Amino acid sequence: MTYRERLNCWAIARLLPNQQWMIIARFRSRSDAEGHFQFLRRNTPNVQMKVVFDMQTEQLCLAQAGDRT
Repeated sequence: MTYRERLNCWAIARLLPNQQWMIIARFRSRSDAEGHFQFLRRNTPNVQMKVVFDMQTEQLCLAQAGDRT
């Protein structure tokens, strides 16, 4: 995982018809994610979405850091 990928921990997730969540956008800050989330909710009101902190990305970062030591 590149340094740039590790910076984008906030994400917008969309609920798919098969009840799985898919990340549709990533952001550096929560406020950026919330702003884009509000824009998406106005333009696609019938789609269920959430702003989430992507722990999987964070766990991958920690695991890779442990592999280097």
